[in-house]
Amino acid sequence: MTVSRETLLERYFSQRPHEVTRYAELLGTWGIERGLIGPKEGERIWERHIANCLPVTTLMREGASVVDIGSGAGLPGIVIALARPDLRLTLVEPLQRRVDFLNEVIQELDLPITVIRGKAESVKRSFDIVTARAVAPLPKLLPMVWPLISSKGSLLAIKGESAQSEIDQTEPKVNTETFLHLVELEQFEVARIIEVKKSI
Repeated sequence: MTVSRETLLERYFSQRPHEVTRYAELLGTWGIERGLIGPKEGERIWERHIANCLPVTTLMREGASVVDIGSGAGLPGIVIALARPDLRLTLVEPLQRRVDFLNEVIQELDLPITVIRGKAESVKRSFDIVTARAVAPLPKLLPMVWPLISSKGSLLAIKGESAQSEIDQTEPKVNTETFLHLVELEQFEVARIIEVKKSI
């Protein structure tokens, strides 16, 4: 199922249409040149990458602090910031060339985003929401990000069809609730997002 660029801009990026259009251009040029996304991805940036990051934004409360782990080329972190200007975004990425790209994009688009070079384990702060896309299966991801989740905060992990089996294979933490959200936005395929919420 495809969703048009015009629909995305109107519905989800109404406050920052020019910035997200420029971000898509940067992914298709700098992103490919630097090996951050594959050379064949240029034609599918809107559908495969930007649209894929939008469903998670519907699960975030207003004004929340959000950290995106293993942000790579800014997916989903920069897309979240563009779609939800009310959120406070921090991007965490260990590879310097990706950090350089993120900082250049943030400067180009004039976005209030913090970038930290390092692994999740090196960040000594907590956040309302931790996001991750294509970082690790849930049994490995959850222990990695656990200290970053504030009291009553959540991990929101963007997943594919293996989402339920990842939940089944994960040792549950004390005082948590786990949900599999099936998010259906109009003209989108169903998105699977695992939420692990700290109940205290």
